[in-house]
Amino acid sequence: MTKKIYYSSPYTKEWETIIRKSFTKENQCFVVLEETAFYPTGGGQPHDTGTINGVEVLDVFTDETGEVVHMTERMPETTHAFCSLNWRRRFEHMQHHSGQHLLSAVCYTLYNAKTVSFHLGLDYATIDLNLTELNPSQMEKIEQTANEEIYRNRKIHTYYVTSEELAELPLLKMPKVTENIQIVEIEGIEYNACGGTHVLRTGEIGIIKLIKAEKQKGMIKLYFKCGLRALQDFNESHQILGKIAAKFNTGRYEVIGRIEKWEEERKRLESELAKVKEENNAYVAKELLLKKEEDFLFHVFDNKSFNEIKELAIKIAQEHNLFILFAATEENKVILVHNGTENFSCGKFLKEHLGSFNGKGGGNDKTAQAGFPSKEDTVNFFEFAKQEIFQ
Repeated sequence: MTKKIYYSSPYTKEWETIIRKSFTKENQCFVVLEETAFYPTGGGQPHDTGTINGVEVLDVFTDETGEVVHMTERMPETTHAFCSLNWRRRFEHMQHHSGQHLLSAVCYTLYNAKTVSFHLGLDYATIDLNLTELNPSQMEKIEQTANEEIYRNRKIHTYYVTSEELAELPLLKMPKVTENIQIVEIEGIEYNACGGTHVLRTGEIGIIKLIKAEKQKGMIKLYFKCGLRALQDFNESHQILGKIAAKFNTGRYEVIGRIEKWEEERKRLESELAKVKEENNAYVAKELLLKKEEDFLFHVFDNKSFNEIKELAIKIAQEHNLFILFAATEENKVILVHNGTENFSCGKFLKEHLGSFNGKGGGNDKTAQAGFPSKEDTVNFFEFAKQEIFQ
């Protein structure tokens, strides 16, 4: 069995060993090492990455026998292996796993909230708490308390215990395994059975920053970031805020006020634009009505959006007893509408004839619309529909 030095020496970054076994399966390459610092996926913690003789390690997992297996980009050329760990990724995992233990302990101490599960993803880490509510002031209290414990730089011990020794520890949750039980102890805070990798002191967690809390399946999912990722997130947010401030030509602390004023101005302009559009539609409708043929109104628009002609068609149909067919060649769409007095189903008409013009669409008896792949198809359908309806 492979010696797991990610437990005995979690700060190991490089080591030399022997490839004890190699094989291929489904065109993928796999190797088993005499000893490994590559942590396999498990317990909410993702696998490590790095290289074996310069070959990328893509995945690390434990097989059904408990052996640690490394999936590699290709098969290493020699059995003597020089291994290098992607240390930043590993250290981020250590910060977040230790941070999770500390955060879970604080949640339990403050609000009797037990952690049901833990997940460490690429963007966020999360814990699921057996709570139904968690308000902003409670989140602030959790974050402040957790970071105060980081500043105290408490020791974090990892060690193995027997079943008898385990029974004497004040664990909130007993482990499923009965052998090789690893305990993670944060001095003065908690004991927890955990098979992950951890930092040596809480100070190495750096910082715990809570992101948000969501209700999910009767529990609270708490999103957070630690250490390096929290710093990266702060830097990215700071850059975004700086760019927004520059756009508004103001300082960072005045951005919210400027955005509120911008929203007020936008609403005012939208209101004015709506009035202008309404006046313009009334004028266009008046001009179009001069061109109606009996109870029919047909028109092709070359410089209006489909939404504009749709609003216009519906407005005219509401005010006049007309059958209306409009087309917008900018978007290659048509609308067919009447006010319900006609014994004619617009949706049925489109369904019967669109296929001949490569069109797609539908609707109900009073209103239907369709889109076409080209202007030619749009105009051809318009002329066809005009002849069929007007006859």
